[in-house]
Amino acid sequence: MVPYSPWDIAAAQAIIAPLAARKGATLPILHALQDEFGYIDAAAIPLIADALNLSRAEVHGTVTFYHDFRSEPPGRKVIKLCRAEACQSVGSERLVAHLKQRHGLALDATTADGELTLETVYCLGNCALGPSALVDGELIGRLDETRLSALCGCRAGAGDRA
Repeated sequence: MVPYSPWDIAAAQAIIAPLAARKGATLPILHALQDEFGYIDAAAIPLIADALNLSRAEVHGTVTFYHDFRSEPPGRKVIKLCRAEACQSVGSERLVAHLKQRHGLALDATTADGELTLETVYCLGNCALGPSALVDGELIGRLDETRLSALCGCRAGAGDRA
């Protein structure tokens, strides 16, 4: 788990200011804000727009175009499950179905208790060891239902593969 700071407008401005003079500063600013807070708060959009002389729509468009940026705080644990072709060919879609059917977990969502965020990614570069996932930034390969359930903090249950 990565400990994120709570959203703070003054801290956000302190992050934005030194990066604003960089050429192509939008992405470095967004990455720095997400590294600090875990997401891009809606209140950051006008701050970035003003600092870079962009419209709010341009900044919002950048945030929503790139799937890696979040607009809500992530769960305490973040699992990014690869669904690219190589991982699909060795069972990633079976894992997605398992999460939904066995545990009621949805991809690209955070659980109501804020414990877990599950995200879809397309290729982690670990194709030979798929299905793969990033768990709080750590690459995990050769996932099956039991390992994924354990990583999600769920109890496995009858019918799960060993």
